[in-house]
Amino acid sequence: MATEPDAPDVPIWARGDAFPEAPPGWGWLGRKGKSHTCESLEKLATAIRDDRDGSVTLVWTPENPWMVLPEELHGMGDSLRSARARWTHDDLEEAAFRLRWFGSVCLLFCAYTLFRGFLHADQLASESGTDTDVWQKIQFALRVVFDSTGAGISLLMFIIFAFIPWYQARKRRRELTRWNDSEITAAVPVMRFETWLERQTAPFTKFLLVLMLLLALVQLISPIDHSNWIKLTAIFQHWEGVSEAGLVKERYFQGEWWRLFTAPLLHGNVVHFLMNAAALAYLGKRLEVFARWPHLPMVFLFAACIGGEASARFTTAPSVGASGGLMGWLGFLLVFETLHKKLIPHSARRRLLAGVTLTAVIGLIGYRYIDNAAHVGGLVAGMIYAAIVFPKSASTSRPRSTLLDRIAGITALAILAAAAIIATDRILGA
Repeated sequence: MATEPDAPDVPIWARGDAFPEAPPGWGWLGRKGKSHTCESLEKLATAIRDDRDGSVTLVWTPENPWMVLPEELHGMGDSLRSARARWTHDDLEEAAFRLRWFGSVCLLFCAYTLFRGFLHADQLASESGTDTDVWQKIQFALRVVFDSTGAGISLLMFIIFAFIPWYQARKRRRELTRWNDSEITAAVPVMRFETWLERQTAPFTKFLLVLMLLLALVQLISPIDHSNWIKLTAIFQHWEGVSEAGLVKERYFQGEWWRLFTAPLLHGNVVHFLMNAAALAYLGKRLEVFARWPHLPMVFLFAACIGGEASARFTTAPSVGASGGLMGWLGFLLVFETLHKKLIPHSARRRLLAGVTLTAVIGLIGYRYIDNAAHVGGLVAGMIYAAIVFPKSASTSRPRSTLLDRIAGITALAILAAAAIIATDRILGA
């Protein structure tokens, strides 16, 4: 596999020219690309210290021909620590608010389900003419809560959107106490990597995201029973298209093989879509930028098919969602970046492992609603793909795509586009 020509012995994100050329004087660059000039280094330090939301992404001084991170400027430790103290405080306050809000909603939902279960137990006892004591009714009500889809999903939402952000905010707050100059220096590589990656364009990742968004709109505008939307659980359920183009196992085994390709483009509800969209945006860009675009649709298609086949073999419930393909991207990146250790900072690779661990924990908690077979199948498929296609390399350069890669990538994109058309036709024509 070819690599970038004439590349220095450092990865592209670590090179001096990784960021834009510096204008004269002092200044900083905001998140929307707007430049702000300063009169002196002291004014720049004040701007860094007063930064309330991380809007100071890059800075420049007369000594540097290229823009750099604020953490790379000598003598900015106090300003950076002051800004970080404010950020971590605000983040923890917001996370604590969400913890209380989501926790209250989750408890109320579970209490409501428990109360209904208790009443149902009382009704069943009256209809059957049997005597049941309070403890038996409570046991029955607890089983109702445990079996409730709404209660289970509300617990998952509490963990994903409240508890995990709160735990991470607390961790960042504790880490700030030892954020000295040496810690700042040690953090620079991964900060440069993440900042550089954020600035890159990923048109094929955006294409797949738009494709899934269009299918989500098709699911929403398709004919539905509007009475379902008055239910409390409507936000979690009742997206159409599962029976028409999802991976319905018995129909798949009866010959409707195309469901293996249409199901990954559909989603069960808005939360499912938003979570997968966020993972697609980050993992897709990382894969597209470092392994090149042809492997983006090829890995997704291969992993989604293997994940779907695993789901068909080991589960019976219908399934939809891009999780198999996304887990394939995650598995691919784990192996690819391990085989190209000089291309990615070690700390950034650890975040991928954290993603696998988090997915496994969520899968264990929500095993009744999450297709763990598809997750595992997709993850293993992506790892195998990377191990076969990309040999181990000590180079700091990104592999270059070949003509054969591009032809295969275009073919994979065409298959995904055709699957989207088939899914649309099946859903709207139902």
